[in-house]
Amino acid sequence: MSLTGAMLLILAGILILCLPRKYVIIPALLAVFLVPGGESVVVAGFHFNPTRLIALFGWIRIARPTFSGAPGSLGARWNSIDSAFLWSEVCGACAFILLWMKWGAVFNQIGALSGTLAIYFLMRFLIRDQQDIFRAAKVFAVIAAINSVEMVHEQLKFQNMFGYYIGGVDVLPSIRDGQIRSQGAFGHPVLAGTFAATLIPLLLALWKGGKSDWIAFLGIGSALLMVYTSASSTPLLAVIAGMLALCFWPIRRSMRVVRWAIVGFLVVAQIFMKAPFWFLIARMDVVGASSGYHRAELVDVFIRHFFDWWLVGTNNAGSWGWEMFDTSNQYVSRGESGGVLAFIFFIALISRSFGRLGKAGKTVKGGPNAEWLLWFLGAALFAHVVGFFGISYWDQTAVAWFALLAMISAATAPIRAPTATPRRPGAKAEPELALIALAGSEINDLPA
Repeated sequence: MSLTGAMLLILAGILILCLPRKYVIIPALLAVFLVPGGESVVVAGFHFNPTRLIALFGWIRIARPTFSGAPGSLGARWNSIDSAFLWSEVCGACAFILLWMKWGAVFNQIGALSGTLAIYFLMRFLIRDQQDIFRAAKVFAVIAAINSVEMVHEQLKFQNMFGYYIGGVDVLPSIRDGQIRSQGAFGHPVLAGTFAATLIPLLLALWKGGKSDWIAFLGIGSALLMVYTSASSTPLLAVIAGMLALCFWPIRRSMRVVRWAIVGFLVVAQIFMKAPFWFLIARMDVVGASSGYHRAELVDVFIRHFFDWWLVGTNNAGSWGWEMFDTSNQYVSRGESGGVLAFIFFIALISRSFGRLGKAGKTVKGGPNAEWLLWFLGAALFAHVVGFFGISYWDQTAVAWFALLAMISAATAPIRAPTATPRRPGAKAEPELALIALAGSEINDLPA
């Protein structure tokens, strides 16, 4: 780890330990997304990248009995999204260990699983209500602004300032068919662009809610710059998906018809196309020189080799075809690395997220703005779902995904909360997140 990267992370850690709870999200997100993931500290064989270090600081703060801030709220209660996420990660880790049957795999998955769960539940603890959602969106706008300036600099000077001054990414950006592909602080240009593309609905929610219009417009402009300078098809398709989802607002009460119409279209395509319908992905080339056929081929071999990966995943995907080791698809990556159980729980995670938003939208109170927030979150979720077909999140982009899941849980919790009823003697209380229990003195302030 470079001295600059270490100093930035130490500063962020101090702020996390000292700031009031509602402001902890600011240094946490800034450090995760502005210190490249290639920076890491190795302790006893365990790699601590910026995301894991920030999660460690966050949990030290949570464990303090004097943790300041509002008491536990509905947004922190355990729900079906948390269950699906937990089981997907646990099943994936167990499958990986069983596949390799080596002690190195055990230590690898201990580090990976603990890091993933730590940062996810840290996001769940920090994002509890609507104000937390808007505060996180503002931080993401600032992150997009900083990265967009740097990515434009890559286009003009052919130099990555994050790599030059901090490290963790290549100093020289990549080029494809004469186009410079900027990547900012992210691990790959596609990841940088997809991160920005999935932010746009959240920033529109910030503007629609009347919260800091200038920050929202700054973030939207910066996100579009990031998408453009990444020179990749996947981010552009994710932008289109998010905007298309927003256009369905007038017929939001008829989305069941839309879903069945999509199923019908795919059935017809399967009947009349010479290739399976998932080869429609191969036609998604919006910037030129795109690798859409590779993405379609990934899905094809994934389905055809089902019995090779279904139990505990596979470490032999590279033999299935040309460059099939490059799993640039989140769904394929989840199945090939974790088996069918991890894949099913990952699909359930997406399904439960959409389900909570849909049911909450039907019973929401507080006027159109409250319903609009749910719809914007759904559009951001749909943008991620489309982006998953073109890239797997292996860098800090995954934290943006976790933050969105936390926002969905927070936004739907007050609406989905059951009506309070008298508790029978001896009945068990509704389970809370274990992280709430660690908050010490706040337990006495929790509602009955």
